[in-house]
Amino acid sequence: MVSIRTTNPLFEPVRQFCLSLPFVTEDIKWEKDLVFSVHNKMFCVTMIEEPFTIAFKCNPEDAELLSRKKGIIPAPYLARYDWVQCETLKTLPQKELQQKIRDSYQLVWDKLPAKLRKLKS
Repeated sequence: MVSIRTTNPLFEPVRQFCLSLPFVTEDIKWEKDLVFSVHNKMFCVTMIEEPFTIAFKCNPEDAELLSRKKGIIPAPYLARYDWVQCETLKTLPQKELQQKIRDSYQLVWDKLPAKLRKLKS
């Protein structure tokens, strides 16, 4: 587990939720991004410092709809893969954010080779 100290009270619950999903790993990339992956495929990225943005993969329809909401934009560098980025960890209500993270995880999981997907059952 990566050691991170932050005063943002929403950071650790989001982190723990991501880590609760099967086969998830975390690592720091690009100096200040905490990346959550399943079998080395990213499904969620959050900054480890202010402004604590969070990005996740969506289906194309959700990406378009979410991008119309205040505080949500197509994710820099990842928008072409239907990722969106929230300005803060408070942009979406916590339950909705967890569902979006779970959906992102599932989208990535479903694209894994069958051999890896069998491990989950």
